[in-house]
Amino acid sequence: MTKEGTHVEALEGCAVFHLDPGRVNHLRSTLMSGTCAVALAEAFRLLGDVTRVRMVDALSHGELCVCDLANLLGLSESAVSHQLRVLRGLRLVRPRRAGRMVYYALDDQHITHLFQEGRRHVQEVDPSVSDVKGPLAPSLSPVPGERERRAEARGGGRRQAVRP
Repeated sequence: MTKEGTHVEALEGCAVFHLDPGRVNHLRSTLMSGTCAVALAEAFRLLGDVTRVRMVDALSHGELCVCDLANLLGLSESAVSHQLRVLRGLRLVRPRRAGRMVYYALDDQHITHLFQEGRRHVQEVDPSVSDVKGPLAPSLSPVPGERERRAEARGGGRRQAVRP
């Protein structure tokens, strides 16, 4: 006998649990659909990445272009663009074109509220988790030399001697 078969038999012939069949049927009709559950799980999976969480945090304060996001987070523009493409795929962020520039913002207030509630939850569960204000936390600082490497790749900035 399979686990599933055992589980079904236990529910159908259960003498231990005193379930209210009316309540169970009502709850069954109000549960989210499988399609909705998959979409929600995918959204949470995408927010399971530190880089994307930091991007959502930055965008929760207002729209930013790729360059500003890259500078703010200490990432390459290419990495930011890639992550934005992923977030756009699930409609967590939306682009706004202004001439040649593209600005990104959170898709709607639901994303902002979800993010803020998650932050509050984390801080309530573990009071040692602080809300960093101002510059990036030391653990989130850019890799030493990353800014110079990016500036050099764009053709600007000071060139540094390459060490063997």
